[in-house]
Amino acid sequence: MDSMLEAALRRRIIDWVVERSEANGGFLHRDELLDFHLDGAKLPIVDYSRGIRNPAAFESTLSIISTPHGPYDDAESDDGLLHYAYRDGDSWSGDNRKLRNALSTGMPLILFRKEIPNIYTPVAPVYVVDDYPEDRQFLIALDESFTFVPDPGHLSVPQKEYALRLAKQRLHQPVFRTRVLLAYDTQCAVCQLKHGSLLDAAHIVADSDERGIPAVTNGLALCKIHHATYDQNMMGIDADYHVVIALDLLEEIDGPMLKHGLQEMHGQTINVPRRRVDRPDPERLAERFATFTALRG
Repeated sequence: MDSMLEAALRRRIIDWVVERSEANGGFLHRDELLDFHLDGAKLPIVDYSRGIRNPAAFESTLSIISTPHGPYDDAESDDGLLHYAYRDGDSWSGDNRKLRNALSTGMPLILFRKEIPNIYTPVAPVYVVDDYPEDRQFLIALDESFTFVPDPGHLSVPQKEYALRLAKQRLHQPVFRTRVLLAYDTQCAVCQLKHGSLLDAAHIVADSDERGIPAVTNGLALCKIHHATYDQNMMGIDADYHVVIALDLLEEIDGPMLKHGLQEMHGQTINVPRRRVDRPDPERLAERFATFTALRG
């Protein structure tokens, strides 16, 4: 296939993945990816049985899957880049040849993070920026800028800091959102809104705090209105899962959104995940609620 045509098709596929995943709430189902069609022809975006997708007509790899504790030794390094292990077989042919071709051509790929069976969190586009045959690993970057770095395996301190910020924004936060929204059946814990594109994963203890771990028990699925209200300490949630609206907000008169979207939530009990292990940590809720009451209670 002509490289310009492949690049154009790849861009369309990436755009669809990003748009579709956002409509879901930040993730895609395996069946959606296997049943993708482009110009009337079926073109699966992931492989049926392997963690790499190399369409026959493409010269470079289209997508890769990173699975924590999976069969390959894929690992995120301390500089925010992903070390993606060679696939089985000859280092210079098959899957590995097409990944290496992505390095030489600069073709963008889609990285799918799979932490839950049949659910994929996409990060796109990503780029192959280096190749370590002696270690049987490729180096994957989350931003095109790293394709211009002479030695991406040895980043400067500012480059590492930038790569780590990108990893947090483009990989860790989306994966956290996926896990939280799935735990809450893709609905707001406060108002039960079910539109995934309008839902966020809110931290109970802020992620800037050392205790603000990206675990489901430190998260709440909230619609964008309730997320903003929670972050602004205009709404609190106590350790017994009760919603408390700030007193000054309760006394305000300002139309139906305030009345029905916030004031009527006061005293309600949030919906929590069915699995006990996914439910909000009462200690973290109490800590956050104490901040709320000190400021607005």
